[in-house]
Amino acid sequence: MIDVNVSLFQWPFRRLPHDDTASLVQKLQSAGVTQAWVGSFEAILHEDADGVNRRLAEECRTRGAGMLIPFGCVNPTLPDWKEDVRRCREEYGMPGVRLHPNYHGYTLDSELFAELLSACERHQLIVQISARMEDIRTQHPLVQVPDVDLNPLLELLPKYPSLKLVLLNSQRSLRAPLSTQLAETGQVSFDIAMLEGIGGVGKFIREVPYQHVLFGSHFPFFYLESSLLKMKESDLGETIAMAIATGNATPLLATE
Repeated sequence: MIDVNVSLFQWPFRRLPHDDTASLVQKLQSAGVTQAWVGSFEAILHEDADGVNRRLAEECRTRGAGMLIPFGCVNPTLPDWKEDVRRCREEYGMPGVRLHPNYHGYTLDSELFAELLSACERHQLIVQISARMEDIRTQHPLVQVPDVDLNPLLELLPKYPSLKLVLLNSQRSLRAPLSTQLAETGQVSFDIAMLEGIGGVGKFIREVPYQHVLFGSHFPFFYLESSLLKMKESDLGETIAMAIATGNATPLLATE
């Protein structure tokens, strides 16, 4: 199983179970996860993006048991962000980046974001966008962060035809027909971490073809068991379940 939505280090507002790497890896392995795409909780508020990325790459290399794949942080509102994009690929060997536009103060219809997509496409980096990190009702009163508005993506994507995009934690802020239209581009995939309701995964693949759905848990912020149970209770059938668990994610890592 490949989990495309895991984070290392400490959430800045409270301690979480399994927020040390050894415990996190052990928990993932015990659940049958063989590979995890990991960002860093430090990316949320730290202003030294390269420091965040360097620590993430080193932690995955030395303590990741060969299963943690680092996804770097890029904040295009900070100086020298294009160098951060280059370092992610060329120095740290990262296959992708994980973006937090709402925490970093830019929108998807901004010129900065368009430049960032262009740079990521050029360096063949997968782009993950986290639509939210937590329910807005539980946010710290001095750090109120709205969900990312994903609507501009539909107009943007044709300009970057080789870009691979993964939307994380998006179901609370993304609805059909936009989700369906984004999937139809062939460039966008969606994780299941914030799908809610009985048979949620089964309902979602009526809106988005299962080939564009990935297993993602938002662990350790969410309990890993939550996403595992979503897979089991949706009665997907072996072919679809295996595609979501592993098959759909694997080709995204391939580079031409």
